[in-house]
Amino acid sequence: MSLIHNLRDFLEILQREQQLLIIDTPVDPHLEIAEIHRRVIARGGPALLFSNVRGSSFPVVTNLFGSKHRLELAFGSRPLDFVHNLVALLESMMPPSWDTLRQAYPLIGQGLRIGLKNTRHAPVLECSQHPARLTELPLLTSWHSDGGAFVTLPLVYTEHPKDNRHNLGMYRIQRYDDQTTGVHWQIHKGGGYHYHEAEKLGQALPMTLFIGGPPALMLAAIAPLPEDIPELMLASLLQGSKLSMAPDPLGGHRLVAEAEFAVKGIVPPGVRRPEGPFGDHYGYNSLQHEYPVFQTTHLYHRKKAIYPATVVGRPRQEDYFIGDFLQDLLSPLFPLVMKGVRQLKTFGETGFHCLAAARVANRYPREAFAAGLRILGEGQLSLTKFLIITDGDIDVADFATLWTHVLERIQWDQDLFVFANVSQDTLDYTGPSVNKGSKAMLMGLGREKQRDLPRQFSGSLPRDCTR
Repeated sequence: MSLIHNLRDFLEILQREQQLLIIDTPVDPHLEIAEIHRRVIARGGPALLFSNVRGSSFPVVTNLFGSKHRLELAFGSRPLDFVHNLVALLESMMPPSWDTLRQAYPLIGQGLRIGLKNTRHAPVLECSQHPARLTELPLLTSWHSDGGAFVTLPLVYTEHPKDNRHNLGMYRIQRYDDQTTGVHWQIHKGGGYHYHEAEKLGQALPMTLFIGGPPALMLAAIAPLPEDIPELMLASLLQGSKLSMAPDPLGGHRLVAEAEFAVKGIVPPGVRRPEGPFGDHYGYNSLQHEYPVFQTTHLYHRKKAIYPATVVGRPRQEDYFIGDFLQDLLSPLFPLVMKGVRQLKTFGETGFHCLAAARVANRYPREAFAAGLRILGEGQLSLTKFLIITDGDIDVADFATLWTHVLERIQWDQDLFVFANVSQDTLDYTGPSVNKGSKAMLMGLGREKQRDLPRQFSGSLPRDCTR
């Protein structure tokens, strides 16, 4: 498989594989592109390149990752094989031996190809705007109730104000005018933490908004990595080569050389503006709230830059396929970082954070409960709304089998736990206030059934209950 270094490489592959539909009919970024996208993805259709977008000279591409096949075209099996082999090696190296060290040589060779490299050739620097003119970009308005036009595949880069550790996250961006946007930084995410630390120091936080670039960069920004694992390293792993970086002639953050757009600026302390509403991936609107403001200074873009976008809403959308791919990639690491967790699955049909299931060890009384608490305290998994735990020898990704197994074993007086007044996902509106609510954990443990489930139902349904 040839390496994909930028969006153009990927589009060429999609076109060759008949996975790209080029639409040259004039289309509007206000509602129309999003509706076309939704109808196509509902039918399992291809990626869409809109070459004639009203109000902008930049074409728009959507649905890049809206199928398992297109994700395989983008990344192949190489990153998954690397992670599986790395985990197997780490598990076999205790205690170390000459044989295990020899087995490590191929992985060491692959590991040396992961990282960043400097380059003088940066296509993203081919064109510039001083100041930025954001209204020239074809930002989408996806739903009638949305509060404006949004960057829906934003790659938001920040660095910690004290130690310069970086974060690359996908935090939605609402355009206010030519020079300013809202930044939907949630309190649980790395970029929001960087801003919180800068604000405590009374400092503006430098920020770079990348749009487009290597497919690996887009997925790395979405991946639920632990706080100390750099997203740019994951992008390099997914890409299979070092990620090219170039200095900004005006100073500040280095630039991803193969990005389509790079918007530079600052997020000042203490400044807020209303952001939203926005039709989100849970299938309902996240409401309008006060969020930090990105004040842009300048913008770079490639010649004939292509603007990538996505549309979110009630599952299944494009993010469903991305989330499943990232789970397959990262799931071998869970037993390493969470001892006792054998398998973990979050379900894209619920928007991922709403429902998770885990197969865990239960060697002593309530060990499974401790493992569940470990999961609910781990990074973005802490946003899980409902967690199902079992120690059964089953595949927890098969929900029908899992649910039957758990219901046959649960002891309702001691295996259901509700945690009230805890932190929850900013996008979850089931609690009394933003970021505050409840979550639950349900366990079905043991080899022996507690009951046989009925296999059929007869009689009338309760009032207000439909089939």
